[in-house]
Amino acid sequence: MRNQEIFVSLDIGTTSIKVVVAESINGRVNIIGVGNEKSRGLSRGVIVDIDETVYSIQQAIQQAERKAGVKINEVAVGIPSNQLAIEECHGMVAVASDTREITARDVDNVISAAKVRSVPPEREIISILPEEFIVDGFAGIRDPRGMIGVRLELYARILTGPKTIIHNIRRCVERAGYQINELVVQPQALATVTLDEDERNFGTVIIDMGGGQTSASIIYDGQLKYSFVDQEGGDFVTKDISIILNTSLDSAERIKREFGYAIAHQTSDEEFFPVETVGKKEPVRVDEHYLAEIIEARLNQIFQIIYDDLERVEGLDLPGGFVLTGGASSLPGVLDLAKQYFGEQVRIYVPEEMGMRNPIYATSLGMIEYIAGLDDIHRIAQGTYAQLKREPSRSVARPSIEEDYQQREAVRERLQAKQSRPEPRRETKERVTVRESSQQEPVNYEEVYHSYSSQPEASTYDDYYEDEGEQQTQAQQSTKQSGGFTGKLQQFFETFFD
Repeated sequence: MRNQEIFVSLDIGTTSIKVVVAESINGRVNIIGVGNEKSRGLSRGVIVDIDETVYSIQQAIQQAERKAGVKINEVAVGIPSNQLAIEECHGMVAVASDTREITARDVDNVISAAKVRSVPPEREIISILPEEFIVDGFAGIRDPRGMIGVRLELYARILTGPKTIIHNIRRCVERAGYQINELVVQPQALATVTLDEDERNFGTVIIDMGGGQTSASIIYDGQLKYSFVDQEGGDFVTKDISIILNTSLDSAERIKREFGYAIAHQTSDEEFFPVETVGKKEPVRVDEHYLAEIIEARLNQIFQIIYDDLERVEGLDLPGGFVLTGGASSLPGVLDLAKQYFGEQVRIYVPEEMGMRNPIYATSLGMIEYIAGLDDIHRIAQGTYAQLKREPSRSVARPSIEEDYQQREAVRERLQAKQSRPEPRRETKERVTVRESSQQEPVNYEEVYHSYSSQPEASTYDDYYEDEGEQQTQAQQSTKQSGGFTGKLQQFFETFFD
């Protein structure tokens, strides 16, 4: 964890946009500012109006700036898990250093090699999560830097999402005048604050009940393994109340917060409250039991969809149970209703920080803890390792393991072929000149590519260098001075024969 650094998270939700500013001092993260602005331009967690979203982002960040007393230039943005795909990937490179010591640059190279895969044009890579490094066949390595090896491998998980969602988020943040320093998948951020280490390792389901959608994510072995999104959330409860009671959305939201309950049989039909309906001057009396029936019907549908999907992937019996969070989980009675579907091992997470004791801030706080707790390996994977960009290259780039093997085999075959031939007759320089002028021989591109074979042939490996030592030295010097691909190839074979 880095010392004395400012972290800013931006959670673009359907109902509201939350901004949290924190400072890290000696490994401790302190919240110093919070901004909350009503969302405009979003529907079901997806941006549908860029201009409105840009305005809401600017207002939320300005609120956080005033409270924190700092100027915000960069933010970490949460990416919803809509159509999120999690795939296995593998990369392998040769260690570039002459001393064979693995550096941060080698780690970056093997991560880049793992990212080279076929991604559909409508999708984009969000992040890559390293799982295991392998050095010369020795597996189970978390951080290979400083080790000695020739071959470095990586097994990781790569997260991809719809390019439209990611592009629109980037466009809105950039048009608002800010830069993105990190893209964080929201379930990963939630796992950081809602679960302890044992729950992340043994397996737990996080149900995020937002305004525009509800997501269920499986966290196992410390990583995100599966995520499902139901395009229904707390706003659908508000719309149901608005339509059935014939009232405005603002009035329906107020009624839900003040008088709503998630389980109808636990309410009374003798408690009434007034409702301002459209087309009537006088308010209409509605009992709490009737309101609870409206709320329970929608929540039952949401929980049933989540239950059916988790049952399909066998995610209902994980040791860690279930954790509810998000704005809709704060509705009274939601916990008891969830236990009817998922059992008694269900709890609600509410942040404990002052001024953030509401489930709507769980994702924002989780992003702060996630980016502040990233180790160097994950910073390299996400492209946020600043030292890597400043680290000078201390060695000549070497070919990959496959290319190296092919070149070595070509050298071996050529030397064996030369050993089986009779020793060629030596020709004078004048006679060679006459042959070149009298007969046009076709160009041998293989000999052009392998610069060492452009010299006269020798019967043995030793004679090759003994007879042509002076000419080869001159050719090497001219090739090195000219640079280019042939020069680099010549340097490689020098290292190989040494």
